[in-house]
Amino acid sequence: MRAALWLLVLFAIAVAVALFAGNNQGTVTLFWPPYRIDLSLNLVLLLLLGAFLFLHAALGALAALFDLPRQALRWRTQQKERAMHGSVLDALSHMLAGRYIRARKSAEAALQQEASLAASGRRPANGVQLRALAHLLAAESAQSLQDRTGREEHLQQALEHAAARDAQGTHEGVLMRAARWSLEDREPQAALTWLKGLPQGAARRTLALRTRLKASRLAGQTREALDTARLLAKHHAFSPVAAQSIVRGLAIDALNGAYDVAQLQRAWATLEPAERTVPEVAIHAARRLTTLGGDAHLARDWLLPVWEAQGQLPDSLRVKLVGALEEGLDSLDGAWLARIEAAQKANPRDPNLQYLAGMACMKRQLWGKAQQLLRQAALGLQDPRMHRSAWRALAELAEQREDAEAAALAWKRAAGD
Repeated sequence: MRAALWLLVLFAIAVAVALFAGNNQGTVTLFWPPYRIDLSLNLVLLLLLGAFLFLHAALGALAALFDLPRQALRWRTQQKERAMHGSVLDALSHMLAGRYIRARKSAEAALQQEASLAASGRRPANGVQLRALAHLLAAESAQSLQDRTGREEHLQQALEHAAARDAQGTHEGVLMRAARWSLEDREPQAALTWLKGLPQGAARRTLALRTRLKASRLAGQTREALDTARLLAKHHAFSPVAAQSIVRGLAIDALNGAYDVAQLQRAWATLEPAERTVPEVAIHAARRLTTLGGDAHLARDWLLPVWEAQGQLPDSLRVKLVGALEEGLDSLDGAWLARIEAAQKANPRDPNLQYLAGMACMKRQLWGKAQQLLRQAALGLQDPRMHRSAWRALAELAEQREDAEAAALAWKRAAGD
């Protein structure tokens, strides 16, 4: 469409010129005494047009001639900027390839080229950010070369240049890298200090949270590590299995940090409801409470959600659950005894439940039922501790019946013969 319009315009101009010039009888007379020159108006117009075009071309040529120094300076500046950016790319490539000495030299070359441009008054628009990145690459290379002095020098300069308003993203990156370097040097407190300098939004990013989790665990700050792990799990930074494993381990560490019953109860209260129902956490908390001399009724309350789902637990956890409940059988109430008997009747061939029910009956002085259950359990128990405990209980029951032969046989079995 545009070409067609231009063609129509050209045709119109050609028609107008033909109409004007074809019938134009005008003349231009120049008097130069004693001469008289008569010129056609069309010729005069052509001469004026030619003179205009010639003058325009001459002025353009003169402008280009006088502009040559500026163009040469601009070309040299562009070459320096390209070399500077090329040095930064070379530094990054060498660092990724493990050539840390070359990476450091390339980063320093980029800094020299940028300084040369700034001294000549041709500082690039992204000079501040480029200097910060170059110092960061040099510091990264120095860290890999175990040159802490060089790393700290370049790190401080990177932080200084990245503090500008147009380099906030680079500043956050420098702080995160400094935290990672502190972790590599086994300095968790320094890593946490670097992370505190991040803005609130940057501090909640996955990379920052991962670094904070590692630093908190290394520093022994279990509470903060647990909170960080919850945030990471919420942001889907780990797979569900990995997130559950990390949170479970940190929850157990938090319980291990309690050295009396009151501390343990406070640690248990800080756990989220879903974490309290994790079998490993609940079993460990109950056993820890029993070890510290806490209330056995409270321990069983903590174990109740796990007990209700004990049919879905693997054998290893069921053995631990039985062991945790066994430690508080002296104060077993009627409700829990009914739960144990109901579970044993629902699964009469389970040796773990037979053992627990037998030990509960023994504590309640139900000798006959205890002997029957423990004898059945002793034949199928796979856990060595529970197997020995079952035979010891049978030996004690036999001694109460004054059956020396059965007691000797039970003691022999308990000894592992």
